[in-house]
Amino acid sequence: MSTNEEQIRALIGRWAEAVHGGDLNGVLADHAEDVVMFDVPPPYEGVRGLDAYRETWPPFFEWQRGGASFEIESLEVTAGDDVAFAYALARCGTDQDLAAEPDNRLRLTFGLRREDGRWVIVHEHHSFPLNDPADNPVSDDLDAEREVRELHERWFADTAAKDLDGMMAAIADDVVSYEHEEPLRYVGVDAVRELCKRNLDAAAGETAVTWTVPDLKILVRDDLAVAWGLNHVRIEPPDAPPIDTWSRGTRIFERRNNTWLLTHQHLSVPTPSR
Repeated sequence: MSTNEEQIRALIGRWAEAVHGGDLNGVLADHAEDVVMFDVPPPYEGVRGLDAYRETWPPFFEWQRGGASFEIESLEVTAGDDVAFAYALARCGTDQDLAAEPDNRLRLTFGLRREDGRWVIVHEHHSFPLNDPADNPVSDDLDAEREVRELHERWFADTAAKDLDGMMAAIADDVVSYEHEEPLRYVGVDAVRELCKRNLDAAAGETAVTWTVPDLKILVRDDLAVAWGLNHVRIEPPDAPPIDTWSRGTRIFERRNNTWLLTHQHLSVPTPSR
């Protein structure tokens, strides 16, 4: 029978392989329902509970698919009968990040306990050392990507609530939007607001409208971000079958005064071949 230390080494090895492979179910396996993680990005108080822990990983996987690596280089384990801890160093970053700072490593600490005869992770702590003068670029990019993703989530919620002011809150005054409808372009937040108002008015009353981007991709560098994916709009009239429409969307954001704002949008549907 394997020792406690061997079991924990195998558990963390499986977790690391799942992280590297973007396998969410594998990452969640062997975690307690009340897990607490202190991550590189906010929130500063950490994420608490397995559901909150689950929500942190899709943005990381999206960033990792852009060419980043994740590989544990060293792992130390101290195990008792029912409680254990481990700490590790991992290569985590894009080729560009690691070329700029070849010695930088992600620091990992795990707290574990035995439940029903098996080891589970109850605490994780991830961090990069602060660089002088600037913070680690991997941390910055992950933090910024999460902010842009959360901005989209607010847009989706505001659309469902038909909250026009909320929908406009993250749109720059000088936005230029290429929309489905004429004219050729909509210039300025007032023009975009008027179009959104017309669309909401067309779905007045009890008609429900939802908008999502199921395959949302986000790329961030410094104070610029680009997001793209397929827009899914669903209209559900109270007395008629629902209507589902799909279109293509690309959005450009600038961080101004520490706030991400939409500065350009391009929406389209393919033109039928003739």
